[in-house]
Amino acid sequence: MSEAALRLGGVTKTYNAGKPGEVRVLQGIDLAVAPGEVVALVAPSGAGKSTLLHIAGLLDTPDSGVVAIGGQDMTGQAETRRTAVRRQEVGFVYQFHHLLPEFSAAENVILPQLANGVSRSEAERRAMELLGLVGVAPRAAHRPAALSGGEQQRVAFCRAMANAPRLLLADEPTGNLDPDTAENVFAALMTLVRTTGMAALIATHNLELAARMDRVLHLNAGQLEP
Repeated sequence: MSEAALRLGGVTKTYNAGKPGEVRVLQGIDLAVAPGEVVALVAPSGAGKSTLLHIAGLLDTPDSGVVAIGGQDMTGQAETRRTAVRRQEVGFVYQFHHLLPEFSAAENVILPQLANGVSRSEAERRAMELLGLVGVAPRAAHRPAALSGGEQQRVAFCRAMANAPRLLLADEPTGNLDPDTAENVFAALMTLVRTTGMAALIATHNLELAARMDRVLHLNAGQLEP
C-alpha cells in the first residue's frame, strides 16, 4: 500500500487559547489522503476548513498533532525545511486565481518552475502540456485580464501543479464561478488529478460537485465526519 500523500493525526488548533472568547477550531483531526484520491471537505463558513487546509499545506502549525507529507513528519521542523517541502510537494488553489497580471497564462505556469531550478525549455514544455490538458493552450499567450473567469482558474490549477506536487489543496476553487463554468473547472481539476496521480483535498460548498469526488468529509464543531 502506497504512503499517504497527506496524513494528519490528532491535529488541534485553538485561537486565543486560555483567553475569554477562545475558539477551538480543530479538535483532534485525523485524516489520510492517498495518491490519486480526491477528497471533498465540506463545512459551513467559519468552521475552520481554511485553517485545516493551511495546516495541511504547512502554512500554519497546529497546537498539537502530526502533519506528514508523503510520509515526512513535519512536526517541529525548521521553517526552512517546511518551506522547501511546501514548495516541492504542495500546490495551492484559492477561490480567486491570484495570477500575476503582467504575465501571460503560460508565463504564470513557467515562473514557479524557474524558481524551482527547472530549465526554461523544460518549463515551457510542461506549461503547454498542463494548459493543453485543461483546454487553455490556445490562450497561452494571453494575460489574465484577457481570459474568462473559468480560463483564469484553470490556469491557476496548472500553476499549482507546475512543479508536480504530491498534494493539491484547493479552497473553494469554483466558489466565484457560475454553474456552467464551475462544471468546466471541476472537470479540468479531475483531469489533472487523474492524469498525474496526485492527491487532492478540495474545500467546497458545492454539494453536487463534492458528491462526485472519491470521498466527502464534513467538518463540524472542530471534528471530521463522513
